[in-house]
Amino acid sequence: MKKYLNKFALGLITLTQFAWAAPSEEVQRLQTEWAQAMYQDSGKAKETHLGKLAEQSRSLVAQNPKDADALIWQGIVLGSYAGNVGGLGALSLVKEAKVSLESAIALNPKALDGSAYTSLGSLYYQVPGWPLGFGDDKKAEEFLKLGLSVNPNGIDPNYFYGDFLFRDGRTADAEAALKKALQAPARPGRESADEGRRKEINALLAKIKSGKS
Repeated sequence: MKKYLNKFALGLITLTQFAWAAPSEEVQRLQTEWAQAMYQDSGKAKETHLGKLAEQSRSLVAQNPKDADALIWQGIVLGSYAGNVGGLGALSLVKEAKVSLESAIALNPKALDGSAYTSLGSLYYQVPGWPLGFGDDKKAEEFLKLGLSVNPNGIDPNYFYGDFLFRDGRTADAEAALKKALQAPARPGRESADEGRRKEINALLAKIKSGKS
């Protein structure tokens, strides 16, 4: 299972430009700590930190069940945590993340610039398909495109779509999406997330250039 979920980057679906009200302080703290866990921590410390954030996200949603932002971040954190724990535990986490993201979409599909769409699309192409999981490339592309329709110039929706296209063998289209992601505007307060994402984008572009799959 872990081979499907390692480097699971759902947690990188972060804030871009606020077209709606800014998220609560609690949500902002989650995303700040998430960036530290993903880009500064490593090994067991990273897994432990993400595990604590998973519990914090559950507590936040329990207190604010109608907060789409909180639900999105619960899905993001759980997906990131899944990528570190692996095994059957990872599968249960991504299923929980899927429910959280679907709930956010039902409440407000445009919350956090459509991050729930992109996060859910990422789940669908990174999680294995039946009988192990719910992975589905057709649904993945559908949701990734919905995310782009809300935030066409964002770094994350373009990165995830580029990554999906690369895995699907559409390297020319993948390269175009990734280059567009690099042109995305900086996100105030999200410098660490932007830097980490750009490193991933450049690594994937290098892989495309080298002809590796």
